[in-house]
Amino acid sequence: MRRSLDRLLKFRQLRMVEALVRHQTLTRAASELGLTQPALTKAVRELEEVIGEPLFERHARGVRPTAAGQGLAQFARASLADLRRLEESLDLRGEAQQASVVAGALPVAAVGLLPAVMRRVRTDQAGLRIRLVEARTEALLGQLEAGEVDLVVGRLYAPPTPDGLEREALYAEPISIMARSGHPLHRLRRPTARDVAAYDLVLPEFSQRIAHDIEHFMASIELAASPGSIRSTSRGFIREMVLGSDMVTVMPRMVMGGDLLRGQVRLVPLSAPLMARPAGVITNPRRGVSPGARLLIGLIRQTIAQLAMSGDVDITR
Repeated sequence: MRRSLDRLLKFRQLRMVEALVRHQTLTRAASELGLTQPALTKAVRELEEVIGEPLFERHARGVRPTAAGQGLAQFARASLADLRRLEESLDLRGEAQQASVVAGALPVAAVGLLPAVMRRVRTDQAGLRIRLVEARTEALLGQLEAGEVDLVVGRLYAPPTPDGLEREALYAEPISIMARSGHPLHRLRRPTARDVAAYDLVLPEFSQRIAHDIEHFMASIELAASPGSIRSTSRGFIREMVLGSDMVTVMPRMVMGGDLLRGQVRLVPLSAPLMARPAGVITNPRRGVSPGARLLIGLIRQTIAQLAMSGDVDITR
């Protein structure tokens, strides 16, 4: 059955579907859209009449999308992303070829690599407009597929099934043991896991994947956490405990990249089996790489080369 959706669908309806799928409650979606709940309910029913089948199912805690609803939401995300790019290109008309990019950042890259990249942007490409979106892998890859972000920066996890995205390894995110400058461990010529175990650890739980890699690393050097050790999802809390006490951390080195560069934190050099943790950029070849994304990727490469040459933060693969 031909529905002539090209003449019937409106962008406000696409925003409505996208908001409902994201929130899965009428109350929150209505609040975001500036509608009353009855008005949103009526609008959904009208759209379902246009589509010819239900888009949402009600349940005790809200609504869940049907297969048709999920399909329409995916189309809505891509269409709204394209509309946003059109608006940006129109805003930039008459300006000096100012480029823009929306970059997705995984947690380690967001606090480790990208601050250094942003400093380079400010000096080398001050006209480049950047919006950073920090989230976990699954969320960012979905946004990359939909065109909501132009690229993703961070750890390159192998996809469970081929997804058509392009992954370019540019650096590594090795797991390391770190302690503040002046820590007693730095006075030892060859510290051992037993030496480290004498101090309480403060360990990150930014994601299950990072926590798993840290556990694997600690097992490989036979390092057990003491009873007084702490686990936290807060990078700021971990940093304060490392800088302000004798607690030691085990985490991806780049999370404290700025502190390493400033000399506030130093690596505790223990020999350990090499764990491959490649990182870099992910792009969507089906949508192409925008000029702004190409500029940003070039600046990321330059920043990585500078960090590697400094010798303070080893991020080689």
